[in-house]
Amino acid sequence: MKIINIGFGNIVMAERIVAVISPDSAPVKRLVQEKKEKGNVIDATYGRKTRAVIIMDSQHIVLSSVLPETIVNRLQSKGDQDI
Repeated sequence: MKIINIGFGNIVMAERIVAVISPDSAPVKRLVQEKKEKGNVIDATYGRKTRAVIIMDSQHIVLSSVLPETIVNRLQSKGDQDI
């Protein structure tokens, strides 16, 4: 199993990630708000600006302060930890 660091020591399972998107568009903001109301948002920003929205296969959304490009690069790198 491959794990990905999404900032501040937080990690997610790479196999569970469906998409990594920017939070700037209105549809993404609506999606995040809907998931917050349902209690399906995990905020891993530590109070910083949300720069990436990670959609998981469990219908949860993870908010990260790391840029989407950085997360994708970490997904593609071969040096990440395997469990």
